[in-house]
Amino acid sequence: MSTYDEPEPTHRSESTSPPDDAVQVLDTDGTLLPGAQRPALTDQALLEMYEELVLARRFDERATGLQRQGRIDTYAPMRGQEGSQVATSFALDDEDWLVPTYRDHAAKHAHGRSYEALLTHLSGYREGYAVPDDVNALPEYIPIGTQVPQAMGLAWGFTMQDPHDRAVLCHFGDGATSTGDFHEGLNFASVYDVPTIFVCNNNQWAISTPFEAQTATETIVEKADAYGVEGVRVDGTDPLAVYAVTRAAVEKAKHPAEGERRPTLIESCQYRLGAHSTADDPSAYRSEDDGEDWEDQDPIERLERYLYHEGILDDDLADEIADRVEDCLATAIDRAEATETDPTRMFEHVYEEPTDRLREQLADLDGLRERHGDDAFAEVGE
Repeated sequence: MSTYDEPEPTHRSESTSPPDDAVQVLDTDGTLLPGAQRPALTDQALLEMYEELVLARRFDERATGLQRQGRIDTYAPMRGQEGSQVATSFALDDEDWLVPTYRDHAAKHAHGRSYEALLTHLSGYREGYAVPDDVNALPEYIPIGTQVPQAMGLAWGFTMQDPHDRAVLCHFGDGATSTGDFHEGLNFASVYDVPTIFVCNNNQWAISTPFEAQTATETIVEKADAYGVEGVRVDGTDPLAVYAVTRAAVEKAKHPAEGERRPTLIESCQYRLGAHSTADDPSAYRSEDDGEDWEDQDPIERLERYLYHEGILDDDLADEIADRVEDCLATAIDRAEATETDPTRMFEHVYEEPTDRLREQLADLDGLRERHGDDAFAEVGE
């Protein structure tokens, strides 16, 4: 029984889906909208995008289940947002850099990170945060908005290494646009004209704060005018539309026309269908029917219907893809859970030289391991 009067969840987002002014390519039935064109993607590339979306959805479901079983730490679900994450990464070239948040699991995988690595760091192993030599994706950022000026700095560094052919794509949520880092990052990116693409994944909720309480402006994208950069608002549940606007922004960042500014602010309009994290209960702050008009905007079903319409996908191929997805996730989970490390490594790199207090803690840990063995710690973890 609760010991206090719980507030009634009365908030309701005022957003509608899809926004009238957002770029769209696909209707919800999977047909091209009047005047829209399919992006320059081959049939094979479209199938790869679809498989990446299916994989993302299943990873989300499996990761949530693993967290509930105590096999990984707190997890940030992404259901409904997979289309924007996958499509933005598909628009990047291998040499481009991705600067993600804690929710961008699919974006990281689509740019080359393995799901095994993502599960490893969610299990508490710092090795999972390492940046592989062959994948240009930084570890996820937990503090809100801090990655925006850092992405700008990364791109600025590239411009000082002329010639270069790399762009930097930075993800953040609508809550990050209330931080000083957002404004500083965009301002400097514009002033120094660096090759950046800023993607605001506007999922309508910054934990329990609805978009309407986040900003007094109608949109996020209109803030681009204040910094003198191009702004584009796109339907984030339409993978082909997100790909098209992001690819154009990447091309402009690396090869601007004479007098054209390199940075772009993309507002990708989506809805967070699930909780902010597995430590969160959204029913405490939003109504049950909030966001119900976004349910029909499922990015996976939208692209799937298009592929069926075009004869690119059929039932047999869909089954093959589903089987590959399950095999991929089973392998990733097995390998991540087989990861072993020396627990004393947690004391490394805290300071250049260990303090007396750290040495005492390390000695205490060594004593416990000697008396009880490492298996005792595993039993506590279970």
